[in-house]
Amino acid sequence: MNNYNKLINNLEILGLNKFVENLDHYIEYINNGSKTIIDALYELTEFECNIRIERAMNACVKVANFPFLKTFDDFNFGFQPSINKDQLLNFKYLKFIENKENIIFIGSPGVGKTHLATSIGIEAAKARFSTYFISCSDLLLQLKRAHLENRLDQRIKFFSKYKLLIIDEVGYLPLDIESSNLIFQLIAKRYEKNSTIVTTNKPLSRWGEIFGDPVLANAILDRLLHHSNIINIVGRSYRTKDIIDEEN
Repeated sequence: MNNYNKLINNLEILGLNKFVENLDHYIEYINNGSKTIIDALYELTEFECNIRIERAMNACVKVANFPFLKTFDDFNFGFQPSINKDQLLNFKYLKFIENKENIIFIGSPGVGKTHLATSIGIEAAKARFSTYFISCSDLLLQLKRAHLENRLDQRIKFFSKYKLLIIDEVGYLPLDIESSNLIFQLIAKRYEKNSTIVTTNKPLSRWGEIFGDPVLANAILDRLLHHSNIINIVGRSYRTKDIIDEEN
C-alpha cells in the first residue's frame, strides 16, 4: 500500500469523509499551482468543520421538540400586515436571549403565533442555545406527574435550565389553582435567568380568567413582562384562509 492509500485509509478512520471526497481535486490544484499546500489544507479542513457545525446545529434542533420545522422564510408576512416584520426578523440575532428577555405572542388561533415562536426557537437552537418547545397542556401534565411522584423540584429545574423555553397555547383552557401555581413556580424560577417565549390567544387583561386568580395571574405577568417584547397579531387565520377565499 502506497502512502496515498494509507492517507485515504487514515482519513476514513478519522471520519473525514468530506476531506477524502475532495482530496484528488486539491492535489490537482496544488500540482498545477492554482493553490498552495496551506490553502488546500485549510479549505479541506474547512469542509469538515462546516459539516460538524451543521450536524451540531441539527442535533440541537432535533432535541428541542419543535412541532414542525418552519422558519421565517416560510412565514407570509404579507398576510399579517399587523406584524412589524423588522421587529420579528431582529429576533434572529438572539439579543433577547443574551439580555434574558421574554417574548409574548398574543393573537387569535391560526394567526401564526406558534410558527413565529418556532422560527425564533430554531434560530436559537442553531446558535447552540439550549432550547425546548412544549405546549402548556403537556407542560402541566409533566409537572403534575412530577408533583405526585415527589420530584417536582427536579422537573422544574429541568425546564428552568434551558436558555430558551417556548410555552405554547397558554389560555386555550382555564387552569385550576394547582396548575396556576405550577406555572408560577416555573416562571419565577426562570425570572431574570433565562428567556421564555409564550403564545396565548387571550389578551393579558384576561389572564385572571385563565389562572382563576387575579393575584396569581398578576404575579406571573409581573415576572414575564418585566423584561419582555409583546407581539400582538391582529388578522385572519391561516387555517381558514383558503376556505374563506373559496367562498368569496
